[in-house]
Amino acid sequence: MKTRRLPAIAVLLVAAATVTAGVAQEHPTRTEHPAPTAKPAGSGDILGVAAADGGFRTFTAAVEAAGLTEKLRGKGPFTVFAPTDEAFAKLPEGVLDDLLKPANKVQLAGILADHVVPGVLMSADIITMKATAVSGQVLGIANVGDGLVLVEGAKVVRTDIVAANGVIHAIDAVIIKTGPAGESATKAPEDHQGH
Repeated sequence: MKTRRLPAIAVLLVAAATVTAGVAQEHPTRTEHPAPTAKPAGSGDILGVAAADGGFRTFTAAVEAAGLTEKLRGKGPFTVFAPTDEAFAKLPEGVLDDLLKPANKVQLAGILADHVVPGVLMSADIITMKATAVSGQVLGIANVGDGLVLVEGAKVVRTDIVAANGVIHAIDAVIIKTGPAGESATKAPEDHQGH
């Protein structure tokens, strides 16, 4: 009787393996499903959302002048630390006008690329850390506490502006990195020198 049970058990094991394989094909494993996001994706891309916001007119104009429109409308995802219109207004007189000239397109593109990090970094995920921008420059990000986050000394003034291909965080200064060492030329806000 024991010899009859072995073939029956073998048939059951083969049948179970076949059913399991069929189920695995019909239902993808957990790693195949997209990871949950902290917030649902916005309905437009980063540039569309920034333009609709109204506080990033200079940023969107600079992106267009730099020839980066298609990049920021691309699949992404991206985290953009976008200077507000007020942040661009803080630049020394004539600097923005010079950067927007066609002859300075490459320089402007480099500066804007310092504001974009691959991947999605929601405000809840931000810790004191370093992040590599799409330009290759390393950005120092400091979560000082009490809701204060600094990116290369620029204060994050609004967070989690969600787009279909990433997220925007508004900052109060334009990040201008200098030299290959990655020293920041962006001044830290005077009221936060101790941080």
